[in-house]
Amino acid sequence: MERYEKVEKIGEGAFGVVYKARDRQTNAMIAMKKIRVQEDEGIPGFAIREISLLKEMQHCNIVRLLDVGFSEKSVYLIFEYLDLDLKKHMDSSPKFSEEQHLIKVRVLHRDLKPRNLLIDLRTNTIKIADFGMGRAFDIPVQTLTDEVVTLVYRAPEILLGSRHYSTPVDLWSIGCIFVEMVNRCPLFCGDSEISQLFKIFRVLGTPNEETWSGVTSLPYFKCSFPKWAPMDLAELVPNLEPAGIDLLSKMLCLEPGRRITARKALEHEYFKDLGMVPVT
Repeated sequence: MERYEKVEKIGEGAFGVVYKARDRQTNAMIAMKKIRVQEDEGIPGFAIREISLLKEMQHCNIVRLLDVGFSEKSVYLIFEYLDLDLKKHMDSSPKFSEEQHLIKVRVLHRDLKPRNLLIDLRTNTIKIADFGMGRAFDIPVQTLTDEVVTLVYRAPEILLGSRHYSTPVDLWSIGCIFVEMVNRCPLFCGDSEISQLFKIFRVLGTPNEETWSGVTSLPYFKCSFPKWAPMDLAELVPNLEPAGIDLLSKMLCLEPGRRITARKALEHEYFKDLGMVPVT
């Protein structure tokens, strides 16, 4: 790792630190993610998954993994350096438009949020980063952990204890990000799992078997939950045009099986004037 010279710390999480650094060979700036290795456990599983997924994925909307290095106590992931994340961009740009950005996901990310969406200002491209919670999925869907996704962007099926979930959880997160880009604040912002669930139900209505088939059989569902009727999204997101409200309602559909897919979202009327490239 002598090839890279640390410039400054730009982020820190539960499992490691991210630095802005300089490549001494090319003089280019890179992002260095340092992950701690526990002496008795070896390289963490999430680091192995992230490396494996990023090695397989080469896409203009996914951050590029340039190199991997090791020391006795750490694993280093070297990424292309990007200017800022979506959260900082929204905070710093009063004229920011949600129509400027679009996400296409080919794997189950399980932690989509503004801070994990990086922006290349040279090409006005958004790139998905931090695949530590990422998972390649199979059909039928395997049993998965419910300890994923930052609370504000966590889908209701996960909050209700489902262990058999798939790509709809990422579409829910994208819907939450979509609202935040328009309103400049999250639509659902609980301080605990039950608080988050109730904030969702207050807006979208408390589900039952008629509105969400199978919901009553999920581990954490209670028939004693308060019964809320759905609210009008157009009143909660007043700056969003009708086509955007329609797309949002399809992303924030409580029943995951009826939630819009990424392909259908890209084909939605909301994007018709943006000159979208057909999905392959």
